[in-house]
Parts: sequence; structure tokens; C-alpha cells
Amino acid sequence: MRFSSALLYALSAATVALAAPTTKRSVTALSSSQLASFAPFTQFARAAYCDSSKVKNWQCGQACDALPGFQPTLTGGDGNAIQLFFVGYWPQQKSVVVAHEGTDPLQFESDLTDVNFFLDALDTSLFPGTTHAIQVHNGFAAEHAKTANTILTEVKRLLSQTGAKQVITIGHSLGGALAELDSLFFTLQLPSDVHIKAVTYGTPRVGNPEFAAMIDSKVPDFVRINNEKDLIPIVPGRFLGFQHPHGEIHIVSPGNAVSCSGDDDADDSQCTIKTVPNIFVGNILDHLGPYEGISIGTIFCN
Repeated sequence: MRFSSALLYALSAATVALAAPTTKRSVTALSSSQLASFAPFTQFARAAYCDSSKVKNWQCGQACDALPGFQPTLTGGDGNAIQLFFVGYWPQQKSVVVAHEGTDPLQFESDLTDVNFFLDALDTSLFPGTTHAIQVHNGFAAEHAKTANTILTEVKRLLSQTGAKQVITIGHSLGGALAELDSLFFTLQLPSDVHIKAVTYGTPRVGNPEFAAMIDSKVPDFVRINNEKDLIPIVPGRFLGFQHPHGEIHIVSPGNAVSCSGDDDADDSQCTIKTVPNIFVGNILDHLGPYEGISIGTIFCN
């Protein structure tokens, strides 16, 4: 689904005038070691763009080489009607990993700003116990539903087989939106002693404030990493009823990143919605990275 710069501007710029009042929130600088600790997750997000025939043997080039020992057990998607994904076991972290492909910004074809999108309640068969008040982008929800049960079956099998007690869900761009939905999906579908961790990159807003609040309460180990002036994280606009959950880490410049507390209510100059108030001050190439030296997208699957 194509969208234009004019539409993106309409979806983002109005947030300046129509968003709810912001409250001052603190920022904390990340140390070099803290920033470097995200590199393995970034490589998983990068690997999710690689052809399944390469991922299933864990021979997808630099991303796979950076994560020796990872054991992919399920791959799927076609990169078109269904985003590519993989599931596997990460022995070094004793964790099950689920990673989703995103969309390349240079192609600009995704569910991101389809003019027909709307907020809709979550499917309670996938997200039991949620109410109609908790709503998400219908396109993201539909994409997630295509593979949710298949992935859940494999995750449960791996948890049983390996004894792992942690599931890590990862993605970039649209893949980040799917990983965000996964984080709540797994929390509601898996036993309470399984820890859910989510790390996303350049993720658009997925749901309404009630959805963001549920992520805050149900998935405390949630991180969303934004790179410099990437414009994707500021759409769809808050004036349309969307809001990010907690967990923002903003890479301000190479080697310089801050953790922004709170939800999508920053008024600190180092956090994304102040750095990128509208798409005309954004840089779509920052969506690809580099995220501390690692670029993400199909063209970087080598």
C-alpha cells in the first residue's frame, strides 16, 4: 500500500498542534557498554530481512555470523503478502527468539499509512481478556494475525523442549510493530513464569493510549530504539488517537544515545517527538540506521 510524503505530513505534523499537553520527563544517557549490549538484537532484526532459505541454515551473511550458535527452527512468510519471520533457540541467552521482517522505506509499501486504516479492538481469541477500549492499527493487527498461531505453536514447543523461560520478540519498522503486538500476545498466551522481552527498531505507533498503557503494565521489559531523525516513529499521528508505550531509546548521534522515560509524551530536546516534530525535518534514510554501526534492511542482508 503506497503513501505519499503529503499524507505522511498530514499524519505527523498535526501532532504538534493537536497532541495532548506534554509533561516534563527525564532523559538518561546510555553508557557505551549499554549501547553496545543491543547489538545482538539489532543483528536479529537485520537477519529477519534475509531470505528464508538462508536463515533456516543460519547462513545469512554478517547478521548470522554475528550470532553463532543460534538455532532457527521455523521460518515463514514470503516477503510480500506475509512478512518474513523466523523462530529459534538462542543457547547463549537460554531464550526463544521471534523476529519479523519490516519494510524498506525506499520502497514505501506497507500497512503503515494506508488511507483506509483505523483503530480497532484486539481479537480476543489472540489477546484474551482485552476490552474494546484497547485498540490498534487494523492493518498491523491483520498482519500479525496471519502468523500468530503458527508462531505461538513453535514457541510453546521450544519452551517445552529447551526449558527456556524467556521469549524475545524483535523487529524493525513494520516488523517492530509486529514484535510489539507479539510482546502482549505472548504475555497473555504463555505461562506467567515465562519472561517476555521486546526490542524494536524504528517502530511506528501501533495503538491507542489504552494499548500503550497495557504494554507498560504487562511488558515492562520493552525497548523501542529510534535512530537520529527517523520519521517513521512519529506516524501515525497522536492526533489520530495513537500513542507509543514506554521504553524509548533515542540514538541522537553515533555513540550518543539517551533513554527517555514515560510514554509518547516527550518534551526533552533529545527525544524523538522533539527531534522530529514533522517529516520535513526527518530523514527517511535514518530509518535504515546505522544503529551503532549496524544497518537494517533487505539491501544489508549480506
